[in-house]
Amino acid sequence: MSPEDFTAIALTAKLAAFSTVLLLILGTPVAWWLARSRSRLRSVVGALVTLPLVLPPAVLGFYLLVLMGPQGPVGHFTQALGLGLLPFSFAGLVVGSVIYSMPFVIQPLQQAFSAIGKQPLEAAATLRASPWDAFVSIALPLARPGFLTAAVLGFAHTVGEFGVVLMIGGNIPGKTQVLSMAIYNHVEALEYANAHWLAGGMLVFSFAVLLLLYSRGWRRQP
Repeated sequence: MSPEDFTAIALTAKLAAFSTVLLLILGTPVAWWLARSRSRLRSVVGALVTLPLVLPPAVLGFYLLVLMGPQGPVGHFTQALGLGLLPFSFAGLVVGSVIYSMPFVIQPLQQAFSAIGKQPLEAAATLRASPWDAFVSIALPLARPGFLTAAVLGFAHTVGEFGVVLMIGGNIPGKTQVLSMAIYNHVEALEYANAHWLAGGMLVFSFAVLLLLYSRGWRRQP
């Protein structure tokens, strides 16, 4: 493998790590609200969160590019703050990755919070625990398996992104060229040996992630 390949691997790991941390921070309150709320907006928010699962990545990437471009509202906002434009930058990749991988984090968290039920939280309320104390002391520990699943799926899904990162980040070596783009470049240049090394590594990584999740699921079964 070339030095550019190792750079793409490091950039992909960095992108996945940043995106996963942000997804857990942003997705936890959304998942908690979806699991507990009875608002009529719950269906709308749930549909928006799940939309990246069915929307083609190129379509999502295109609209994010328009929003974050020089004529888009997000682009105007970031330029007014002196941050410049997000497309074709690492920050833009993080934004796109967070939105694209959101269902893979929020759905496991929502299921984990829903499985807790009302009784533990009601018992905490009878002991005069505040909602925040009950959330931190009861909900978060009980939902720990959901957090692990969400983190693993969010990280793995970000590693395999292609369409969204292509539209938002392009293919700039050392800056926005991630692992999937490096494989595409090797295939386009008929460098199948290098493509096999990178693609095989992703295949082993994906299988290991699924094996971890399924083995943990079997151990939890009675």
